[in-house]
Amino acid sequence: MSAARAEFVRRGLKGARIEDITAACGLSKGAFYLHFPSKEALFGEVVGDFQSGLDSLNARRMATFERFFQTQGVPGAEDRLENSERYRRFLELEASHDLEALEWVWQFRDVSLVLTNGSQGTEFESLLWRVTDVQVERIARDFRRLQEAGVVDPLMDPRIFGSIIVGSFLLLSTQMARLEEKPDLTAWAHTLQRLCQGGTLPAHLVSATPPPSPPARKPRTLPKPAPRRTRAVAKTRHTPRKRP
Repeated sequence: MSAARAEFVRRGLKGARIEDITAACGLSKGAFYLHFPSKEALFGEVVGDFQSGLDSLNARRMATFERFFQTQGVPGAEDRLENSERYRRFLELEASHDLEALEWVWQFRDVSLVLTNGSQGTEFESLLWRVTDVQVERIARDFRRLQEAGVVDPLMDPRIFGSIIVGSFLLLSTQMARLEEKPDLTAWAHTLQRLCQGGTLPAHLVSATPPPSPPARKPRTLPKPAPRRTRAVAKTRHTPRKRP
């Protein structure tokens, strides 16, 4: 499976050849066809694993949040402003699930790259955008749940918020595919969380919290102008002309 994924990244789905895949993993073409009728079927199974993993992550995420809401209540806007203990526990849950999602995307970063750049002219050409639409709707639904609870700004468009989140993960997966070493995904998850939490605070609470005043600046002292130097004008002596 890993040999096939590497070949798909290198040549794209249409350009990948079964003989190259089997040669890379030491199998015959006959052994390949015992498991998969075509290379497209093999790639479809890889994509299916990626999708099912995302669905499982999302289901566990919302189940965890619902349990949190039932046992500890929904963190309100005041919790966010006061940075209460309940709100901090909620953020820890969010960060752990964001990190789990980033870890999963890292494992399948090559699949996202093939769907983006290597699936043109195949049955998978529009699959990425169908998956994207499903994820946007899921995040929008979860966001509406938080809007109803008063945790986030009720005037924000849930689909726009979902599109930003899904688009960020899509771009991050493409960036991951070009990295030779695994990045600090914990720092990535922390950054995403700070952006989401800071940008979704209800507007009336943002306006009620005055921004910190900038530090006082020392008045600039202008340099004293240099004294103007007067140029000496040479005096011209006029000598009377002699008359003949």
